[in-house]
Amino acid sequence: MSEADWQAQTLGAVLAGHAAGRGAAEALVAGAERGRVRLGYAQLQDAVLRTAAGLRALGLARGDHVAIFMGNDENWLTLFYAAATLGCVTVPVNTRFKAAELAFCLRQADCKAVFYAPRFLGIDFEAMVREAAPQCPLLEYIVSVAAGLPAATPDAALGADVRPDDPLLIQFTSGTTAYPKGVLLTHDNMLRNAWAAGTRMGVRAEDRYFNCRPFFHVGGSTLSALVALVFGACMVTLPTFEAGAALQAMHEERCTLTSGNDTIFQMLMGHPDFDPARLQLRGGWAAAGPQTVRRIIDVMGARNICIAYGLSEASPNVVISDWRDPEELRVAGLARPHAGVQVRIAGEDESALPAGEAGEIQVRGWNVMRGYYNDPEQTAKAFTSDGWLRTGDLGTLTEDGRLRMVGRLKDVFRVGGENVAPAEVEEVLLAHPAVQTAQVIGVPDTRLGEVACAYVSLRAGERAAEDELIAWAKQRCANFRVPRYLRIVDNFEAIGMTASGKVQKARLREHAIAEFKLQA
Repeated sequence: MSEADWQAQTLGAVLAGHAAGRGAAEALVAGAERGRVRLGYAQLQDAVLRTAAGLRALGLARGDHVAIFMGNDENWLTLFYAAATLGCVTVPVNTRFKAAELAFCLRQADCKAVFYAPRFLGIDFEAMVREAAPQCPLLEYIVSVAAGLPAATPDAALGADVRPDDPLLIQFTSGTTAYPKGVLLTHDNMLRNAWAAGTRMGVRAEDRYFNCRPFFHVGGSTLSALVALVFGACMVTLPTFEAGAALQAMHEERCTLTSGNDTIFQMLMGHPDFDPARLQLRGGWAAAGPQTVRRIIDVMGARNICIAYGLSEASPNVVISDWRDPEELRVAGLARPHAGVQVRIAGEDESALPAGEAGEIQVRGWNVMRGYYNDPEQTAKAFTSDGWLRTGDLGTLTEDGRLRMVGRLKDVFRVGGENVAPAEVEEVLLAHPAVQTAQVIGVPDTRLGEVACAYVSLRAGERAAEDELIAWAKQRCANFRVPRYLRIVDNFEAIGMTASGKVQKARLREHAIAEFKLQA
């Protein structure tokens, strides 16, 4: 099996194929410990077809835009697959959005319908939707999952006109602009990306894939739900990520694959209930640095873990290790692009840089978005004059074409004229035996312009002093990279984390400026 084996298909056709060929196999396990829902492929297909018929009876048709505003559960996935089967375009909404942000997304994406859970994590989604709806002139249907859809019978014509190059998703992503941008992705963008990434991970139909990521994020849709779907594997998911519940679910459901970023894996391994003897992980993927990857292999036992890099605008995966790559390459985060995807490292003048030199990662190929929906100005800015997608990320290429992502260009700060990528300093701190998580930002300094500031959390049962960690860094990296300020914290929840488990560096910088009483 190789990436080249992929044949362009629609989401509905992929699901129908598994339902016909192995309908009794488990497709989805969703929900908390005492209320888990289990659906086989035939059951999932039946629910999807009935829901698609209900969407049609409601008044929706191919090309209409449908928002989903709820946590990870069987309703989210059924609605997404049903909308795709009918030919509608799904607009996933971040469950941490407030009413104004919800209204912006519904309006910007020209949503005709929104489906929502009345409450989620104690938040009144019903009230938020009612507040947002009057600001959205194209919104016709406001449907609570508690109310359901009109009863309707599927027929053979349902979705017959849907094509692989039809739009599948409008993925809102943050970035350098004040408002989220809606990345337009097709069936083939996302399904082929899932197939290519899953092939590198070595996914098999008998795998049980635990998903830590929210479905409104491409890590949860393409790289979790659709990876499981295209290979006919079972996906296990929770309404939201909590390390203790995740460890329990992975143990009870005998999960063989998982995924996440540095923060998620550090939270799992740092939890009091963490016991590698209770896990059966073989692999999966991680968007993480070498220190974390080393521990995923040695401590969690996921020996075939693959290192992934991507962004929403690329469906999202650009490069990922092959599970058969030597361990040292995977730990180092060195991976090749997918077949048919090109990567270059560009300087400030957009010229390609030689191997080993750091610059902006730029991408071209079948995985690149069609553009930002309803936003031609930002779409134009996203591409170079010769058609390459600007990622805004800093990376290097080896002589044999392996990419290593170093960090976000916008996170790079200058100390007395020297560029510092936060990931470089974070790796030094993570190498300390007591450190569980490390986050570094640049903060203002009257003499040098900016200096490094670090926030770290410690592993359970470990102790370290702040000046000890600064001394550790001073022995292992250039002076201009050593944190001037360092704080040990219990966690990053109060400071600011995204729903996908990433620390929000902008909020962390604001917090540091206030805490250390710096001049902004």
